[in-house]
Amino acid sequence: MWESLGTVRKYLWRYRWGMALGGLCLIFKDLAQAAQPLMIRGAVDALTGMVRGIAGGSAFVLFAALLVGLALVKGLFQYWMRVIIIGISRDIEYDLRNDLFQHLVRLSPDYYGRTRTGDIMARATNDLNAVRMMLGPGVMYWFETSLTFVLAIAIMVSVDWRLAVLAVMPAPAVSLAVIVSGRAIHARFERIQAMFSDISSRVQENLSGVRMIRAFAQEQAEIRRFADLNRQYIAQNLMLVRIQALFEPLMEVLIGLTFLVVLWMGGRQVVLGRISIGSFIMFNTYMGMLVWPMIALGWVVNLMQRGTASLERINQILRETPTIRAPLRPVPIDDSGWRGEIEFRGVSVDYGWGPALADVDLRIPAGSTIAVVGHTGSGKSTLVGLIPRLLDPTAGAVALDGIDLRDLDPADLRRHIGFVPQETFLFSATIAENIAFGVDRASDEQIQRAAEIAGLATDIEGFPAGYETMVGERGITLSGGQKQRTAIARAILRDPRILVLDDALSSVDTLTEERILTHLAGVMRGRTVILISHRVSTVRQAGRIVVLEKGRIVEQGTHAEPVEAGGYYADLSQKQMLEEELEAI
Repeated sequence: MWESLGTVRKYLWRYRWGMALGGLCLIFKDLAQAAQPLMIRGAVDALTGMVRGIAGGSAFVLFAALLVGLALVKGLFQYWMRVIIIGISRDIEYDLRNDLFQHLVRLSPDYYGRTRTGDIMARATNDLNAVRMMLGPGVMYWFETSLTFVLAIAIMVSVDWRLAVLAVMPAPAVSLAVIVSGRAIHARFERIQAMFSDISSRVQENLSGVRMIRAFAQEQAEIRRFADLNRQYIAQNLMLVRIQALFEPLMEVLIGLTFLVVLWMGGRQVVLGRISIGSFIMFNTYMGMLVWPMIALGWVVNLMQRGTASLERINQILRETPTIRAPLRPVPIDDSGWRGEIEFRGVSVDYGWGPALADVDLRIPAGSTIAVVGHTGSGKSTLVGLIPRLLDPTAGAVALDGIDLRDLDPADLRRHIGFVPQETFLFSATIAENIAFGVDRASDEQIQRAAEIAGLATDIEGFPAGYETMVGERGITLSGGQKQRTAIARAILRDPRILVLDDALSSVDTLTEERILTHLAGVMRGRTVILISHRVSTVRQAGRIVVLEKGRIVEQGTHAEPVEAGGYYADLSQKQMLEEELEAI
């Protein structure tokens, strides 16, 4: 628990002066509240004296005026106590959410390969809210109830220590109940938050794959699965409610019994003349003041246990370290003198279930165009993923102009690379914003020029809103080919030194492909370009073609050389030539 709380220590320290001011308001509020029963005693004793014919009218008015003044002071400081402390908890939530998001975007792709998106979302929303409740209302009421309890007991002891002892008799039983219920609440809430993550993940997957669900007529099946998860989640919450429901009545029973004992013993003290009626009423007023701290203790414990359970779940993310990190002293990239030569030196990549690449030696001269072909699963995407350092080789090294990529800052490296991945991702924004993603202050002319090169301009002109057309989540309103061309335009707009196209033309027809390649010819001139494709028409103009088979380079050369070798590329070329001839008939 204490290790988990260490995460929020820096945030509490950041707002230490605000917390100190809120604490002062809390102290003044509790002091004003604790003084009110004393004024009530004075007023009652003065009133009793007046009834007995003893002068006390001025004293009664004084105590009444002081009581009203204390109520105003208490209300003022209570207002600022809540505004300051609850406000700071919101500020801490804001800072923690920003830091969590910054940490998430820095984590390597392998983390997202083994973690569900819905689980991350649940921790960034539901768990963060529980942490805020712990640091705001939880901390505030913890100190307020503790101080109220101490002040009330101290004054009660000064009046009659015997009655004070009777008043605090429930304390050991309360402490035991707090410990037992606190552990049960913590364990149960961890389970509830894990189930909330399962529900969030199920909803996220269903919404992302809604077309597939409809295509396979699985709506009712998914509804049943969600209902089962929801039922289990509600059942766990009801078990937590039962624990909480048991705690509060237990507190009220203990407090009620204590009230009876104090009333009986206090009444005897008044009859025997040991204490005044005003002191007896004051004593009972303090007893009433102690009701809220004792009841609130259960609520505060609940908030604290929920908060620490959620904080531990957030810490699990914060403890994750990116596998791709910048070195302590990265080699600076000289924009003016950077050539763009890439070299793979004995590169192997193993994901744990077998090598994706094995002993790959490949040199790509600066400004040249190279094409990579091979069967599905031969390691093509893994090979090009090493260039922007989306992953590191298990063995060997990848060098840029002779410098190991691990000696460069990944952020600096990626700024000079235009990468079109195999799976196109578009944001829920306009087409113009998607094309300009990653480029600061791109002009309309630059965006349009990139769209023309990518063969997308004609399509955009047919949209009612043109470049301001919203593409929807993950580009759902665009066709597969339009999404790919948008991604190509995005890469072109960066004006990169290295351009990587990972099967970027697979969703367009041959005529569109030919038009895009014609436009790209001018863009590729003078740049280092790596093409991945299953179409011979896409790669035949490359300066060199590399054929991968089971993670190894088995053929390479110009278009004619692998054709003459009679291997995979020759078969692919022959099949596609036959298809073109059949289409021409």
